[in-house]
Order: sequence, then structure tokens, then C-alpha cells
Amino acid sequence: MAWSDLFAGIAFYLIIEGLFPFASPQTWRRGLAGIAQLPDHQLRSFGLAVVIAGLALLFVARS
Repeated sequence: MAWSDLFAGIAFYLIIEGLFPFASPQTWRRGLAGIAQLPDHQLRSFGLAVVIAGLALLFVARS
């Protein structure tokens, strides 16, 4: 893996993260408020699911 791949991945992440508050700031704000109310175990489960999905997608993309 080259440094350019890492920087490209970070760039795509920032683009996608910026789209939500740009496109619909009120909905984004309400979503964050709802997430803040979740218990820790649900946030951890969601985080683990996102990590696994990301690893699976990376595996498929790199093979």
C-alpha cells in the first residue's frame, strides 16, 4: 500500500462525512442528538459492525 492510497482513503472519508451536514444540516444535527442518547453498549455494537463492514469492503476491493 502506498501513501497515496492512504491519503486518497482519508480524502474520500472527509468528502463523505462533509456531504451529510452540507446537504441537510438540521437532519444531521437531529441524528447526532439521537446518537448521543444511545447507551454505550449499542454504540460499541454499532461501531464494531461498521469496522467489520469496512474491513469486508476493503478485502473485496483489494482482492
